[in-house]
Amino acid sequence: MKTSFISNLSVQSAMRSTINQVQTELIQAQREVVSGQHYNIGETLGGTTTRALDLRRERDMMTNLMATNSVVTQRLSSSQMALETISDAGQTALNTYVALAGSTDSTQLTTAVQTMTSVLDQFTDAANTSVNGEYVFAGINTDVKPVGDYISDETGARTAFNTAFSSFFGFNNDDPQVEFITPAQMQDFFDIVVEPMFFTGPEWSTTWSTASDTPMTSRISRTEVVQSSVSINQDGFRQLAMGAVIGIELLNLPISSDTRAIVSDTAIEFMGRAIYGIDSQRGLLGLSENRVKMADEVLKAQIDIVKLNLDDLEGVDVYEASTKITALSNQMEISYNLTARISELSLVNYV
Repeated sequence: MKTSFISNLSVQSAMRSTINQVQTELIQAQREVVSGQHYNIGETLGGTTTRALDLRRERDMMTNLMATNSVVTQRLSSSQMALETISDAGQTALNTYVALAGSTDSTQLTTAVQTMTSVLDQFTDAANTSVNGEYVFAGINTDVKPVGDYISDETGARTAFNTAFSSFFGFNNDDPQVEFITPAQMQDFFDIVVEPMFFTGPEWSTTWSTASDTPMTSRISRTEVVQSSVSINQDGFRQLAMGAVIGIELLNLPISSDTRAIVSDTAIEFMGRAIYGIDSQRGLLGLSENRVKMADEVLKAQIDIVKLNLDDLEGVDVYEASTKITALSNQMEISYNLTARISELSLVNYV
């Protein structure tokens, strides 16, 4: 009969190996409790891992859309506030022109010119509204300020208007001959020179606006794209600018009452058109705001559904995982105690 022995060193080594394995399982179980997901998705799910990855991509894509939609919502909200400011400024200008009612009182005319100057300043400030470093009314040229200051002649618009005046009449607007301008001549000036400057000629894009005609658009879902801003090149803005400028430059000139009536009537006409055009743009962006809101609601519902499917695939039973942690912890404690006792085994203690 042959006998063999097992040293306490080999037993200790086996116990250490067991402890290491239990520690690894304990860490994995703890992570599962914290994350609510299997520690190793691929090992646990096997062939269905691809489905889980697809669902994750869907969830991430929809989450990203909701994040970009929040930026779109902010841009739309800022645009609406700016449009409201411009519309209110236009209404102020229209009320001022109507209140003049052919008045020739110099004080009233001076006040009206000051009002038009304030209106144009409000228009310029609102037109240059930016969100997150992007100008909302610049079309796709979002990095360029769309409108310069007219009064300081920042972009040469005022020089262009006064040059057009002197070229048409043959003298500057501070020349005494201004008083001899007839109503018919002033009407021709508006029809032949001023309207083309603001609508059909190159002057608007060379001395007024650096915006693109193409408005900003944003994808708000897999299938929906909405217009998320408007371009300052729309007619409503041009009409407001024209209505304010002719008031600033011509209303208080020493012209006859009949000629001044042409100025006032033309300004009233274009201010009325401007308010209608700007409010139409507000309505258009309002529709976009509603579509973004509805898209977010749909995306949130879809994300919730995807999360439920992911939980079914990747989720762990937290109660079961907690029970496993308790069992592993107890096993660790027992292993430590056994290792300590084995390490104390020595013949020296019995000699």
